[in-house]
Amino acid sequence: MNQHTLHIHAQPKPEVMERVLRVVRHRGFNLCALTMETKAEQDCQQLRITVTVESGRPIQRLWSQLVKLVDVSRVDGCHAGSEEPLSSLRA
Repeated sequence: MNQHTLHIHAQPKPEVMERVLRVVRHRGFNLCALTMETKAEQDCQQLRITVTVESGRPIQRLWSQLVKLVDVSRVDGCHAGSEEPLSSLRA
């Protein structure tokens, strides 16, 4: 099984975390780690969620669903344990 870390930038609304966790579960990924923080970026509040997931499934399956969430503005990814970006996710 492969581990991946996704960095999710979203609006700071209570339902965002619930939606993210639901998508992770429904797409068949195991949640290994989760952090959440709010940051002030360009005169507005931004929620930054970092999730580390594990699965034998392609990470693109999860990424493609997360970017569709209403309050999510950006999703970046990298292989767990490295800072090497998952360049295929940006295509």
